[in-house]
Amino acid sequence: MGLKPDHWIRKMAQEQGMIEPYVDKQVRDGVISYGVSSYGYDVRVAHEFKIFTNVFSATVDPKNFDPKSMVDFEGDMCTIPPNSFALARTVEYFRIPRKVLTICLGKSTYARCGIIVNVTPFEPEWEGYVTLEISNTTPLPARIYANEGIAQVLFFEADEGCEISYADKKGKYQNQQTILLPKL
Repeated sequence: MGLKPDHWIRKMAQEQGMIEPYVDKQVRDGVISYGVSSYGYDVRVAHEFKIFTNVFSATVDPKNFDPKSMVDFEGDMCTIPPNSFALARTVEYFRIPRKVLTICLGKSTYARCGIIVNVTPFEPEWEGYVTLEISNTTPLPARIYANEGIAQVLFFEADEGCEISYADKKGKYQNQQTILLPKL
């Protein structure tokens, strides 16, 4: 990276709009932390959720996902049923440069409560709001707080750009504006 990681993230956010809105410090007073960190960026979860329900006894099929399996919910906090999950999106919008790949990991505060965040890597030249999958692995309801930290994004910069980026291959989740369900 050349620069200290937090300075590199700040530079990329300011000059290339890599993260919007960008918070240039770690915010933690009374909230689950978010903003720039030593080697990454802690993203926030927005107030929009899709909570999994088994009311219709549908089969979960990534090739033919039934949207009736999800209940839309908006609020400052979301309660995920026991042994279930919710989809959400980040507050932050990302524009990943061609020479950058990210890995996103759930925050330990949630993990210590049995709440697991799964996100796939953000590929070079991927752009959009990130769809998050938040699993409640406990036999009890679990609470998620909107506009607070949910996961940390780690950035890896290559010496040169990749041959084929996510934009080049016209990836199916490019330019996400909302929570997207699985699609082929």
